[in-house]
Amino acid sequence: MREKFGFLLCVLILLWGTCLGKFIVEKNSLKLTSPESIKGVYDCAIGSFGVPQYARILIGTVIYPKANQRSCRNFDDYGISFKSKPGELPTILLVDRGDCFLSLKVSYAQKAGAAAVLIADYLDEPLITMYTPEDDDVEYLQELNITIPSAFIRKSLGDSIKKALQSGEMVNIGDQIKYEFWTNSNYECGPNCDNQLEFVKKFKGTAKILEQKGYTQFTPHYKTWYCPKAFTLTKRCKSQCINHGRYCAPDPEQDFTKGYDGKDVLIQNLRHACLFKVAREYGKPWLWWDYVTDFAIRCPMRKGKYNKYCADQVIRSLGIDITKIEKCIGDPDADVENPVLKAELEAQMGNGYHAEVTRLPTLLINNSQYKGELQRGAVLKAICGGFQDPMRSICLSQGLEYYDNKDGASSGRTRLLKLLHDGYDSYKKFLQMILSKFNQTSDALRQLPQIEE
Repeated sequence: MREKFGFLLCVLILLWGTCLGKFIVEKNSLKLTSPESIKGVYDCAIGSFGVPQYARILIGTVIYPKANQRSCRNFDDYGISFKSKPGELPTILLVDRGDCFLSLKVSYAQKAGAAAVLIADYLDEPLITMYTPEDDDVEYLQELNITIPSAFIRKSLGDSIKKALQSGEMVNIGDQIKYEFWTNSNYECGPNCDNQLEFVKKFKGTAKILEQKGYTQFTPHYKTWYCPKAFTLTKRCKSQCINHGRYCAPDPEQDFTKGYDGKDVLIQNLRHACLFKVAREYGKPWLWWDYVTDFAIRCPMRKGKYNKYCADQVIRSLGIDITKIEKCIGDPDADVENPVLKAELEAQMGNGYHAEVTRLPTLLINNSQYKGELQRGAVLKAICGGFQDPMRSICLSQGLEYYDNKDGASSGRTRLLKLLHDGYDSYKKFLQMILSKFNQTSDALRQLPQIEE
């Protein structure tokens, strides 16, 4: 039998990225959308065990068991199963910390049929890393064979969820897949920049749909450096940096005697970042994609239009208040910090969430570095790999042929059907061309057999 408290939950299946270090707390967030009393966004720590992959979003039913609440024994011993029946939503199990290793808790939950696990702390303390000594024992972890995701939540959040369950309230938790793109406003640096711009142009439509429908949360970033204090007054530093050497960019032509300077690139990077900031305040962060593509077309360096005047024209065309952009940019010559660029420096260092960003372009999906080709289909597949069935329609509507590697039979059937449909369509077009010569196209085509799903 299935002893439980249950409620409908839309919960983030969290990233199991490779740990940056044993004691760095890899975090993500859980977004509670109801009830109103606990609505909000909460941090959670990611398990250091399991198979590294991108984030998943799962719609399921959260259960807090009446027995074995710390999940330190087989649930079979209590006659409890969390396996979903056909048509039912998968189970997300809430268990308590204590009495056994975290990895063992997740293993028992997995064996009982849970699709994911939330582990609630029993102490009022900051989040801790989900690491145990056994995590270094490869044979031990292989024996557990953990394939489901897990997250560690604070005691206060665990208590709130339990209270909502016991009172019969429906608690909804949701989140978005978050991805970040480190790029540059100078798209004339050779093949690398050509590739970045081509990706932005081709991914733009898809990115806007994902953002507008609330499936993802995108953030662009611009890498910057600083000039050592001993050199801030040198001509080279002044030409490549702003705010008295605090923020710098390399010379775009690698020639300090001609053309644009690194300072020009950095100011445009800052303008791009501020455009995103203001657009987000407008509730339209996807305007960044429009601005970047339009700026690249209308304001190229090779035509001498890589400047404020041209950028302002693009901004006006998007209906954004330029005064807000200028206020965000501030005075590049002032001996003060710029909040936006300061945040960019901190973001590229990782802040304990991911490894330092050292190259351009860099794409992170929920704090894990994407290492595939920077192409629309490949990136979309990496993002859509995090969506369960209720979300896959957005991926399919964008022309992505998504196959679930965890279900070989299903994905094999999907591939076969696609091949059949492709071959059938080609044959149909060929037949249509031949029969058109005899004015028998419509009758003959109606007699063709249909391929059933």
